[in-house]
Amino acid sequence: MPYVVTNKVGTTYSLSGNNITPSVTVGDSTTSGKIGGINVGSLTNGVPAMIQTDTTVTSAGSAFSKTESVIMGDATPSTVTPSSGIAALPVLSGQTTIGSGGTAGSLALTSLSSGVHTCTAGGSGTSCIGSTKVTITID
Repeated sequence: MPYVVTNKVGTTYSLSGNNITPSVTVGDSTTSGKIGGINVGSLTNGVPAMIQTDTTVTSAGSAFSKTESVIMGDATPSTVTPSSGIAALPVLSGQTTIGSGGTAGSLALTSLSSGVHTCTAGGSGTSCIGSTKVTITID
């Protein structure tokens, strides 16, 4: 049975630094001392919108540092439907695992009463397992 398991990458945002003052502007209002980041109230295909963070150097002429990092998460993929044992891969930065299954083709198992099993090869992705169970009952 074909299957697909996907693990999306989430959206992350970070800001750090020395001698900087962050601010956020929403509409006509600017708030100093705040950082923007991720707006989970505004999702597009499962990915949040970003809120811009502005920064200024706090003490002009002095050394400063700023590190800003954004990882945009994966959009929610449309339904992945395996067809003929093959599944189209969604485009994700996370992990995708696919079990393609197989096509039976001429796959067959012949079992004789002597306990001998004969497997006939099938199509790609198939396997054949034969087993014998012997039960002995003592009165």
